[in-house]
Amino acid sequence: MSINVIQLIQFALSDSVVRQLSARFGLPGQSTEKVISAAAPALVAALMQKGATLEGTRALFSTIMAPEVNAHIGEQLPQLLATTAGLSQLEGMGRQLLERVTDRRIDGLSDTVAAQTGVPAQSTHALTGIVGATPFGVLKRHFLDAQGGAGQLPTMLGHQLPSIAPYLNDGLLSALGLGGVAAFMGNILSQLKAVSAHIEHPAAPATPAAQPAPSVQPAPRVPVDAVLREERRSHRWLWWLLAAIAAVLAFLFLRGCNHEQTADVAAPAQQEASAPAAVAASAPAVAASEVAASAVAASAVEAQQPAAAPAPTKDSQLTFKVDPAGKPTLNATVGSEAEKAALLDALTKKFGADRFVANVTVDPDTRPADWLSHIDALLPLLALPGAEVKVDGARIELSGAAANAKLGWLDRLKALFGASYQIGSFNVDQAVADATQTFRSAVKGLLAPDSSCAVADVVKVLNLQVVNFASASAHVPASAVDDLRQSGQVLMACSHNGKAAKLEVAGYSDNVGGAQANLQLSKKRAESVRAFLIRTGVPADSLTAQGYGDARPVASNDTASGRFANRRIEFVEAQQ
Repeated sequence: MSINVIQLIQFALSDSVVRQLSARFGLPGQSTEKVISAAAPALVAALMQKGATLEGTRALFSTIMAPEVNAHIGEQLPQLLATTAGLSQLEGMGRQLLERVTDRRIDGLSDTVAAQTGVPAQSTHALTGIVGATPFGVLKRHFLDAQGGAGQLPTMLGHQLPSIAPYLNDGLLSALGLGGVAAFMGNILSQLKAVSAHIEHPAAPATPAAQPAPSVQPAPRVPVDAVLREERRSHRWLWWLLAAIAAVLAFLFLRGCNHEQTADVAAPAQQEASAPAAVAASAPAVAASEVAASAVAASAVEAQQPAAAPAPTKDSQLTFKVDPAGKPTLNATVGSEAEKAALLDALTKKFGADRFVANVTVDPDTRPADWLSHIDALLPLLALPGAEVKVDGARIELSGAAANAKLGWLDRLKALFGASYQIGSFNVDQAVADATQTFRSAVKGLLAPDSSCAVADVVKVLNLQVVNFASASAHVPASAVDDLRQSGQVLMACSHNGKAAKLEVAGYSDNVGGAQANLQLSKKRAESVRAFLIRTGVPADSLTAQGYGDARPVASNDTASGRFANRRIEFVEAQQ
């Protein structure tokens, strides 16, 4: 159930809605966008913090699914904002929901947003309430569509951190009572992970202390339905044990009776006298034997019943690129052979058996591929020369010719798939900017005086930065200079504290071009980064450089975003 809440909010607060809000409050469109861009990520952070405890997760899910939350807010915003009554109702509802989740008045956040954006406080208060109602509505819609429950909420919230991290600051988080950025980012994922683990594998309830045995008295007859099911399950082993003991005792008792009857054949009078007693004594044993047999039979039936298959946990995937002649190459992962057959059948009908290349993997741990229901509408895009598309669950990314605004595929797919899908185009400059913001937020923790300099922590943060080399160039780009200088400061500080990190600077490429040329270029780029860090003061003996070409891709090379991810500089702990 992984989704991008910020993107869903952006889809709901579309350009036309922003213009409508701006007109209602007498603001320039840019001012309205500033308020939304500041408030929305902070509010998502508040939702994450609420879900960081088991009780908070349950309360948050209950709030999201509350009757007053509008699951159709994404489609109905224009109508709601068209009247003063609708505007006031939306603002009030948003503030009420946010204050329920944050346990504080939301004015502190809107005052901070007003101070940081320069937008008048009165307009900011109203806009913050309207923005606040939106995530609850889009989340309710998603949970209803996906038939999800509270158990999926912590993991889904954890997936939002990369999207909101670039937009957070200490002022916004402090206004929500979340502390500073460093503290929030350092703790939130582990807290959400712990809640998720507890929900998936709850701790066993404590066994009550043994009670003293009561005095022997006739046992009352208790209706079967009066016994709690949980209690039956937790003590089932005890009943089986008692039944087995009863069966053994009954067997021994009956065997003893038979032996006595054989030995006393010569004494019929005595046998006749003892028979009633033997029958009377054997009756409870026979009953116990029957109970034991029934229990064993029931246990056998239970053992024969197959265990319920675990629910799929992975999203279905589809990536494709189309060559200049219009021939598509696809890679897909689906959950069943039936889905694979449906995909291949649609492709064959459209292109013919020899006019496409498809590598389709069936993984039973994959959720149903909902996008398959729209495959006929996607087929024209699969024939567009230069088109590149990535579908990951409910997320669709366009690049190449598919992202050409003049062709209109972005708007067509949004109309086709609806609000439950996140659809966008890949932009290199935006990707670099997002990575830069994420890195600069995270590196502050490593530059703090009390930083541990643990190699794993250092590597994790350094790998958030992007060194986006120009095509065929090994010269460190201007966009990466400041980030690499901060990386150098971290490594020097650790070295001065006697905790120098021994790292390898590894260079990788995408699969465009010759393998040998890519290998050489990736090595030159790694050496260039190493040389830059050494010039900032990092000890030369703490860094090595190596190139690996297009080996070990971290994403599909079928799309622009995948190739962007694969063209990377990666820091790893050097082998001693």
